[in-house]
Amino acid sequence: MQNESQSIQILVTSEFKRNLKILSKRYRHIRSDVQPIIDQLQSGEIVGDQIPKIPYTVFKVRIKNSDNQKGKSGGYRFIYYLKTSNKIILVTIYSKSDQQDVAITKIKQIIDGFLS
Repeated sequence: MQNESQSIQILVTSEFKRNLKILSKRYRHIRSDVQPIIDQLQSGEIVGDQIPKIPYTVFKVRIKNSDNQKGKSGGYRFIYYLKTSNKIILVTIYSKSDQQDVAITKIKQIIDGFLS
């Protein structure tokens, strides 16, 4: 019973949903590539690297794209916000081959919009 009270709630921004939908049109396996990360987050694991210089506890995870053969460098970047110990917000996802990085101001803007 203890484990159930510690369940992690995962919320998703409209930015994340939109980007996932767009990417899924080009990369058929994106959902199965991303699911293990979501499973890890739901089990309470903190994965990825914390992004500095942002007023929130935000992490970026590198995920291999199984639809291309470039490994993690050509894979996805999955950004999430650790709001509380049991609430995580999936902020955005993008393909590293489409864009380099998401600006910290953009990440903050997405989170601020979601929280308001």
